[in-house]
Amino acid sequence: MTSSRKNKTLFIDKEAASVLELVKDGLLFPVTKLMGTKESEEVLRTGLINGKTFPFPFVLAPSGQKNVDVLSSLKKGEEVTIICDDLEFATLIVDETFQINPSQRIKHLYGTDDLSHPGVMATMKRIGPWAISGEYTLLRTHTNESKNKIQEAKHIIDAKHTTALVMAANPLHRGHERLIRQALDTTDLLVIFLLKPYDSANLSYEIRKESLDYFINNFLPKNRVIVVPLENSYIFAGYNEIIIDAIVTKNYGCDRLTVGRNHAGLGMFYDCNSNKSIIDKVIGIDIEINIASEYVYCDKCTTLVSKSSCPHGQHNQISYHADSILELLKLGLLPPAVLIRKEISSFLLSKLYPNRFKNLEKLYYDLLPIEGLLKEHTEKDFYLELIKLYQTTSLT
Repeated sequence: MTSSRKNKTLFIDKEAASVLELVKDGLLFPVTKLMGTKESEEVLRTGLINGKTFPFPFVLAPSGQKNVDVLSSLKKGEEVTIICDDLEFATLIVDETFQINPSQRIKHLYGTDDLSHPGVMATMKRIGPWAISGEYTLLRTHTNESKNKIQEAKHIIDAKHTTALVMAANPLHRGHERLIRQALDTTDLLVIFLLKPYDSANLSYEIRKESLDYFINNFLPKNRVIVVPLENSYIFAGYNEIIIDAIVTKNYGCDRLTVGRNHAGLGMFYDCNSNKSIIDKVIGIDIEINIASEYVYCDKCTTLVSKSSCPHGQHNQISYHADSILELLKLGLLPPAVLIRKEISSFLLSKLYPNRFKNLEKLYYDLLPIEGLLKEHTEKDFYLELIKLYQTTSLT
């Protein structure tokens, strides 16, 4: 093999690299390689690869003038080195280079090229006018520990059914908790695929993971729940998200996938005199997809209820919108316990606003009931006690 130092080079980002790794790990099967023009056209025409659903052509088309210059000059059989974060990531033997329409590519991924759509602008900047296909070899291979972890857990409890949930939990609220419990009621093992984004917006993956671990370790049978990080790349966006979720979770070893009824990708359409959803387009992927109830808090029922079982109507119901709950937290406000568990909101605020109080101990002893013993308290402790005061009703 020619030394990579003498090869022409292509530059990709971590997002593209993670998707190339998914393929090598077998997690995007039936996709096993980068597609050329003939395969891409077949997928666009049928939505299938070897009789199995895949919603769009799997191509590599990195943006940037340097990449365009290299891609337009490559010949079949030539070896090219792929660089990610200034490190050699892979080598590829060119089978074909071909021009694509970035706007059309965006439509295949998102169902629209409207730049006001979340994610479209960012993805548009990453896609160039030339694509490349060919066999590629990763230069730094690794064992997929999550795959092994799932198989070990299945073996330990002799799981007959393994259910997947894909969520951001940004933040983890009461609606998420009920969805997790509902999924756990009908399965042996639950795998929560926690989305791990490539930007630092909102709550970090580590903070969301710690919140989820707290809930699992304290309120669930923890031997039946596993949390797996899932790199939240561009292929998981748009109206095909549920299809890609089904493919990836099946290849991780799950035989069921639960999605929320209010999932953004669960759009309904009318065809052949019946209502259908994106789920009806899944062919040849041996996984059962279940649509969970949408949960709300009803102030007449005074509890968390399924919208389908509550008779009191929307004017009596509080919905669980993660973005609005997150906005309260980002403003430094404690969300009501009916929206998010107090232990979790206290933890999140202590992480979002470290060292917020000038004299925490004075505040603690001035405002809160104490047992007479002097001891050091954390900001999380303070928030937990403060929310108890919010819940006091004798003077209201």
